[in-house]
Amino acid sequence: MPYSIKILRGLEELDPKVRNVFFDLLEEIERNTRETVKRSDFDELKAAFIELTKSVNALAEAQKKSEERLTKLEITVNALAEAQKKSEERLTKLEITVNALAEAQKKSEERLTKLEITVNALAEAQKKSEERLTKLEIAVGELAEAQKKSEERLTKLEITVNALAEAQKRTEETLNKLIKRVDFIEERLEGISNSVGYSLENNAYKSLPILLKKEGVEVEGKLIRRYYEDNQINVWGKGRKNGKTLLILGEVKVRPSKKEIDKFLRIVETITKKEKMDAFVLFIAHDYHPNIERYLKEKDIKYYWSFELE
Repeated sequence: MPYSIKILRGLEELDPKVRNVFFDLLEEIERNTRETVKRSDFDELKAAFIELTKSVNALAEAQKKSEERLTKLEITVNALAEAQKKSEERLTKLEITVNALAEAQKKSEERLTKLEITVNALAEAQKKSEERLTKLEIAVGELAEAQKKSEERLTKLEITVNALAEAQKRTEETLNKLIKRVDFIEERLEGISNSVGYSLENNAYKSLPILLKKEGVEVEGKLIRRYYEDNQINVWGKGRKNGKTLLILGEVKVRPSKKEIDKFLRIVETITKKEKMDAFVLFIAHDYHPNIERYLKEKDIKYYWSFELE
């Protein structure tokens, strides 16, 4: 039995599995139709076929709508898949960021821990500084009190010093007067000493040739008083001993000291180097301390007492 074009078009729009079921059903109807020829059956079959056609059309329409919804659903699913993919990518990035933040947080915790330790140490140091500052304030207060007392003592000391300065001034005036008197006395004594010294020198010039001869020294010419550069030589002359010419250098003192002896020996050393001659050194005095006599003997210096001179 031929089928309407509308039915065939409707079947074409169905799902292949559904369409095959309908084709099987139609073949079964057609086979049954060939086996029976009753009008009533045919009418029933026709009615059933019409109902089937309506159902097929309804199914085709539903299938079309399902296809449209399925297409939309596929689009939505694809969009959701793309959104999911982007969400995964964003989630991955977010995880990386979160991990980085977690690592940064960990480091921040470590730094914060160190900072807390440092702050605690600073707090402890501040506490100690406060204690030291308190002690320092106490010490400064004590120093200020001590300074006050020192100022008072210094004021008293300044008064005392001023009094001493005034007394020193009076002492200086008295001392200056005394120095003038001492200078006057020294001038008098120097005049007396010079008189004694010159008298002793004059006697020495006469007596020394005889006394020196006893030492094996022959005086040549006269013995004199002279200056050698800036130094006054009380006895100056020349003589011979064992055929050798010598300088005769002598010092005349009332009472010689070691300092005067050493000074004269330095002058003698200078003269002998410049004159390139050896010297016979002697001392003449009114008085020799025993220590001076020993010192002159140690230096191998001939010395004479004033009473030995004629």
